[in-house]
Amino acid sequence: MTENSQLFPCGRVANMLSRREWLCRAGAGAGTIGLANLMAEQNLLGAPQSDSSSDPVTSLLPRPGHFVAKAKSVIWLFMEGAPSAVDMFDRKPELDKRDGDTTDIQAFFGNPGPLMKSPFSFKQYGECGQWVCDKYTNVAKHVDKMAFIKSCYSESNDHVPAIYQINSGLPRPGFPTAGAWVTYGLGSENQNLPGYVVMGNTQGAKGGPHNWGAGFLPSTFQGTLFRSQGAPILNLSRQPTITKQDQRAQLDLMAKLNDEHMRLHTRDAEFANRMQSFELAFRMQKEATEVVDLSRETQSTQELYGIDNPRSKSFGSKCLMARRLVESGVRFVQVYSDGEWDAHDNLEENHTHHCAATDVPVAGLLSDLEARGLLDSTLVIWGGEFGRMPISQNGKGRDHNPKGFMQWMAGAGIKGGVSYGETDEIGYEAVENPVSVNDLHATILHLLGLDHERLTYFHNGRSYRLTDVAGDVIQEILS
Repeated sequence: MTENSQLFPCGRVANMLSRREWLCRAGAGAGTIGLANLMAEQNLLGAPQSDSSSDPVTSLLPRPGHFVAKAKSVIWLFMEGAPSAVDMFDRKPELDKRDGDTTDIQAFFGNPGPLMKSPFSFKQYGECGQWVCDKYTNVAKHVDKMAFIKSCYSESNDHVPAIYQINSGLPRPGFPTAGAWVTYGLGSENQNLPGYVVMGNTQGAKGGPHNWGAGFLPSTFQGTLFRSQGAPILNLSRQPTITKQDQRAQLDLMAKLNDEHMRLHTRDAEFANRMQSFELAFRMQKEATEVVDLSRETQSTQELYGIDNPRSKSFGSKCLMARRLVESGVRFVQVYSDGEWDAHDNLEENHTHHCAATDVPVAGLLSDLEARGLLDSTLVIWGGEFGRMPISQNGKGRDHNPKGFMQWMAGAGIKGGVSYGETDEIGYEAVENPVSVNDLHATILHLLGLDHERLTYFHNGRSYRLTDVAGDVIQEILS
């Protein structure tokens, strides 16, 4: 410990010597000088980056993929809490016939009941004849644009690890999420906005910021949480007493001091990321505020998204903002539904509420993207972290079910009006063409022009990827 070190109450010591500094002061000074000279002669020290934004490892500048992409951006409509496929898109006549029959299926969280038919009626829509429940009639008008993946499965029956897995490929925190991998691979087309934006659940997403984190990737690629109303990010705007010129002067001074630091610490990637974040925040002050200003949209457009209806206003505002973000060049937008589709006690009440909140906004988003020519370059994804049981729970509810659930995709590169995979006759378990979370991620990356086996990052002695050591592209749903 040096004489000017500060000892904090928790025992931490400020200004601790690094190992190299300790060796220098302990008698290796002359050797270190010789080593530094040798490395400089062989150009092994590495030149400091005068502009960290040019570093391809941390930069958000747009980069080409591995092959020609069909999609330029992603809007992921995340239905947190897990909607029930057999009650929305995957009608099971056998479940209707066997309503009230007992089975050996066990509920994860207790109070299992007999098989329970859907409380909703179904109707076929579109040329493809897809069944859709009577609570999603607006979304039903777009089924010929969608590919329904009906045989998904995941590992965990608990919300938090399941949400981690659907986002990052693994059911535990600390790993890069899909949006982080995409922006790491492709960058962003707008340097005045983040490449990866998240509009979260108004109640707070289970698992918190890990759901849009960058893990061991540079923090440049983590998701930025936007609010759907008011300032998109808290504390983004300048204080009234500070002019733009004063703020620019402060940032220029910080940049000068930071450059001095970087000359001495050329490998400090996280420090470079923080430098970029200050500059991005400065650039965002104008453009981000404009993007979330929905008053710039016509009344008819706002009605298209259901913003005129209190039940759908919140989610509709987020969907409209998502369109404005991808239109402005943001690469990856994830929109969380408000509340949770977690129907343990009364599925009919829960799903009726969430369908009313999301039906018009989702349909409006698809219509608006198509009208503006954006659906051809935007991949839209809808689904939750797992599904729900065919048996009842607590009388009228359904428990968690990771063994068989559904997602749908629409837009860029997707073959519309098709279904892939099936669960069994009562909707309990994927039995035909099972689709893992790795397969979903591989397909998303493929549509963006990225080979999931080649998009890697070296960490802790090995190369990691979003799909770990698995994953196959679902070719059957691609156009």
